[in-house]
Amino acid sequence: LVGVYTNRHGERWELQLKGSGKTPYSRNGDGRAVLRSSVREFLCSEAMHYLGIPTSRAASLVVSDDDVWRDQFYNGNIKKERGAIVLRLAKSWFRIGSLEILAHSGELDLQRRLLDFIIQEHFPSIPMNDSNRYLEFFSTVVSETANLMALWMSVGFAHGVCNTDNFSLLSITIDYGPFGFMDSYDPNFVPNTSDDERRYKIGNQANVGLFNLSKLLQALKPLLDPRQKQLASRVLEGYGEHYYSRFTELFKAKLGLLGENENDNYLIAFVLKVSLLC
Repeated sequence: LVGVYTNRHGERWELQLKGSGKTPYSRNGDGRAVLRSSVREFLCSEAMHYLGIPTSRAASLVVSDDDVWRDQFYNGNIKKERGAIVLRLAKSWFRIGSLEILAHSGELDLQRRLLDFIIQEHFPSIPMNDSNRYLEFFSTVVSETANLMALWMSVGFAHGVCNTDNFSLLSITIDYGPFGFMDSYDPNFVPNTSDDERRYKIGNQANVGLFNLSKLLQALKPLLDPRQKQLASRVLEGYGEHYYSRFTELFKAKLGLLGENENDNYLIAFVLKVSLLC
């Protein structure tokens, strides 16, 4: 993260470099990115924005003269590729994992401070003096994540690596790694060649969203009282209803269906099944 920029419209954007090298938070990787994946992230994040799907944006792409070694297909065939750096922007880069790691390490004071900062900066509808602010925050993230999953499905987008570290707390699409779009409907479509177990296949994205939200709830529980924990669990139970409602709304629009009909869901399922057979 290199800083925060406020544009002429008063919009606040956090600027982040992808591929610029190691940071104090790097794992075993070299912190670099190759031109191939950088171009894909630049193009897809902008495409998703203009498709009306919440996403990070790409501001610039700089090609490096440095060589980067990558095993593109995870088959032991390492090749030299040209490096690149993407300057990407988002309203926030905080993820479910940002809170999960603090809860896991027992840093509850820091977790509370971070959560209050996130709410104050990015959830202005939640009063900071509200004793239920963490519950309200969780409820918002659940409904907005359900909306994002439905939007992904509406354009046939598969993220590829839907772990808690790649799920935004602001429910935007971030970290374009091995993503892909379906050419034709296939619920088993997997864009990630290293996902041998098909955990992140497109037909499982909604379920993975629920799994990640359950991890968020687990991280928040030390900050909730017994009543709030019970209410938060009920909020999580409503995730499926939020998702299917938005999914149905989007696909009815694609099919030009007006009004409400008890057979709408059947028709959507039938069309998708026909697409699969084709």
